Amino acid sequence: MKRRTFLKGSAAAVGGAVALGFDLKRAHAEMRELKISRTTETRSICPYCAVSCGVIIHTLGDKAKNVAPSVVHVEGDPDAPINRGTLCPKGATLRDDINNPNRLMTPKVRRPGSDHWEDITWDEAISKIARHIKDTRDRTFVHKNAKGQVVNRTPGIAMIGGCTDTNEFNWLQWKFITAVGIPYRDSQARV
Repeated sequence: MKRRTFLKGSAAAVGGAVALGFDLKRAHAEMRELKISRTTETRSICPYCAVSCGVIIHTLGDKAKNVAPSVVHVEGDPDAPINRGTLCPKGATLRDDINNPNRLMTPKVRRPGSDHWEDITWDEAISKIARHIKDTRDRTFVHKNAKGQVVNRTPGIAMIGGCTDTNEFNWLQWKFITAVGIPYRDSQARV
């Protein structure tokens, strides 16, 4: 059977079902309802590019203390003005990335001379990052340039912004970068 013949036959079958009084909309709605019934909807933003498409993440689990919810379905958010319910191929595979057994869930550090990564707590990771920023700023801070002009910059640090951050977060990040004196800054949104 050729492709064109198959498509004509499929169209004729659907047309015949409608002509006989079958309402296919209800059948499609029932299939949709079964797929996400008993799930909790969480609205979020796709993490892959600067477009910031809205997604709805459906999780299954009764929120009991010892039950970890599992993501069973991810779809585009029809109420999001950016994507209006559509997702690109990367966004459509978001469920597989969330459920990936190789996904990192805790910060890790590779100590000097070590051949493996160790799990550390979030508090330890944040304090180490803060310590590195402070030490680098103290070591590389430039108060005045060669002409004697006050510049107050830290050329030993560079910063790149995330592509899916909100405008409010990017504004706060820019204020922090300016306060620390980081001159080398860019946004991943252009990449």
